[in-house]
Amino acid sequence: MAERTILVLGGGGVKGLTHVGAWRALREAGVEIHEILGTSIGALVGATIAGGTTTEELATRARALAKADIVGLNRWALLLNGIRQPAIFRGEPLRDYIAGVLPVTEWDELSIPFATNAVRLETGEMEWFGAGGRTDVPLADAVNASCSLPVFYPPVELDGEYYVDGGVADALPLTRARERGATRVIAVDAGSGPVKDDRDTVEAGLIAIHHRVTDIMNYARKQLQVAAWTGPELILVRPRLQGTSTFDFGRTGFFLEEGYRSMKAALVEHGLAAPLTEGAAD
Repeated sequence: MAERTILVLGGGGVKGLTHVGAWRALREAGVEIHEILGTSIGALVGATIAGGTTTEELATRARALAKADIVGLNRWALLLNGIRQPAIFRGEPLRDYIAGVLPVTEWDELSIPFATNAVRLETGEMEWFGAGGRTDVPLADAVNASCSLPVFYPPVELDGEYYVDGGVADALPLTRARERGATRVIAVDAGSGPVKDDRDTVEAGLIAIHHRVTDIMNYARKQLQVAAWTGPELILVRPRLQGTSTFDFGRTGFFLEEGYRSMKAALVEHGLAAPLTEGAAD
């Protein structure tokens, strides 16, 4: 069987900018990636990579990302009856940012096959768009749907059906990579770890509590998936992101370097890259 390496980029909000640093390490090591699967922020970074954006451009855009670029408060959600609003943020800023940052508009313009997942709100079924999945939906719309984290962003309507963040069903789609014929899976998990200060969470209010509960479920699901893994070679990269949060826009530089460091270390461990020399990550 010919070698087929699939890169899996998971969710994690702004922490997912670690994917940019991880991609830089992969490029430097000369590891050929045959397909990219991205969920949530991993969908945005993955589609941008697959569209041909250079590592330098990716880093520049990551450092320039500001809260106002993707976060627009839904003021109606602050009113007495605001609990009936679909989300606390408006969907337009995120949608417009995605459309503006993607280097291509069509699936067949991507230089690397790419796919992303989203979840149908009505049935709870996960659907794949792109390589091996549906391509009748515009690329930007599919990425937007995968990034639409419930409560924070409203569901995205695609052909009359509403979809939410792919991470609701699978925040690190390793099984899909196996189904796609991978002989090696390189996965970057930028999601929250098993521990987070409960007092800080409770003091931040009901939205933070909801988000923490979602993190707990996602982490448990990923742990089970990895523990039961019987597929091809799996290189699981977990950047050290303790003390950071989903919307931590002030830590971009750290995310980029930690993504690079963690991927470089994993590649060295698996004999795919030379050891990191002092100052190489600067």
